[in-house]
Amino acid sequence: MTSTTRVPAAEITGVKGALTKRMAIKTLGKVPTAVGVYWHNPKVLMTTFGLGGKVQKWDACDEQLKSFAHMAVASMVGCSWCLDYNYFQAHNEHLDLEKAREVPRWRASDAFTALERDVLAYAEAMTQTPPTVTDEMSTRLLEQLGAPGLVELTAIIGFANLTTRANVALGIESDGFAQACGLRPLAQPTGDPSLS
Repeated sequence: MTSTTRVPAAEITGVKGALTKRMAIKTLGKVPTAVGVYWHNPKVLMTTFGLGGKVQKWDACDEQLKSFAHMAVASMVGCSWCLDYNYFQAHNEHLDLEKAREVPRWRASDAFTALERDVLAYAEAMTQTPPTVTDEMSTRLLEQLGAPGLVELTAIIGFANLTTRANVALGIESDGFAQACGLRPLAQPTGDPSLS
């Protein structure tokens, strides 16, 4: 996909640049536009990569729930890059793709369990400005996930807000990873008056 970012992509050079490009191609099949944009400040890029790598090692909460939560944040914020990437990752991690493709319209979909709906609602409530998380939401998730799981889910949603909001602000859009895998297009969001 072709997009015009708000900060033009820099040429990725040097030894660190060659390693970064090689890692991206090995992992994703190509160098994402975002890497070129963030290459203007390699410290920010490497810190974000490093944090993302550490986040992926957390294991107190179900991977599918975390993936859905990140996609819910991306859908709400409008980060097409994060939606595309997380759908692509759901494919690579053998998660439920039918549910993953429905995340942008989860409220209207009957694909999700009660727990998944609670996670998606919590992700959106954390993403609101100001956050609209309630005691009832937290209590239900605490009962179902336990304290370590809820803390991890909350941190994942916080990380998703960091990445999605930065990408949207920089004008970074989908690189077409899911499309390149032949995945069906993501469902289109449905409006929810309670979120306006």
